[in-house]
Amino acid sequence: MKTVIQRVKSASVTVDGQLISTISKGLLIFAAVGKDDTPKEVESMASKVLKAKFWDDENGGKWKKNVQEIDGEVLCVSQFTLLATMKKGNKPDFHKAAPAAKGKELYDIFIGKVRSLYHEDRVKDGVFQAMMDVGLVNDGPVTIEIETNPPEMKNPSGLPQRPEEGDTMKGHIHKQFELPASLLE
Repeated sequence: MKTVIQRVKSASVTVDGQLISTISKGLLIFAAVGKDDTPKEVESMASKVLKAKFWDDENGGKWKKNVQEIDGEVLCVSQFTLLATMKKGNKPDFHKAAPAAKGKELYDIFIGKVRSLYHEDRVKDGVFQAMMDVGLVNDGPVTIEIETNPPEMKNPSGLPQRPEEGDTMKGHIHKQFELPASLLE
């Protein structure tokens, strides 16, 4: 599952000119369900987005409070397009997104979990598979992306690898430098 979270002063969803949901200070969460996602992953994401610390505390401490601690509101919007790829050509490919029936089932679990972990009346929703107009007033702006299964990084250092480590780098990168003897005198 992938979410893009925006800290907002206000946000709303309109479908066919009719206001569906509106919130004041809080989080606007765009959520996409992947074809390999499970209920466990979407429930984990629900917990994570509510615990994420996006606001300062009363003493000026940065990134200290989550949406629950500020008594904010949450607006969740399903958006499968977050999983698009553009590897070939100019047309987006949506093969990483779950089919509509599975996507709706898992999105409903996600929104249900967000509501059960917080206050149901403070969590709003868009309309699954509808063409939605989303309006927002950013607070910052602050925009954070979270994935339950982020892609593995393949040797980000470019340094030669030891054969036993395979393709994926783990831990810290260490490089040994040899100084010329003349510099040590």
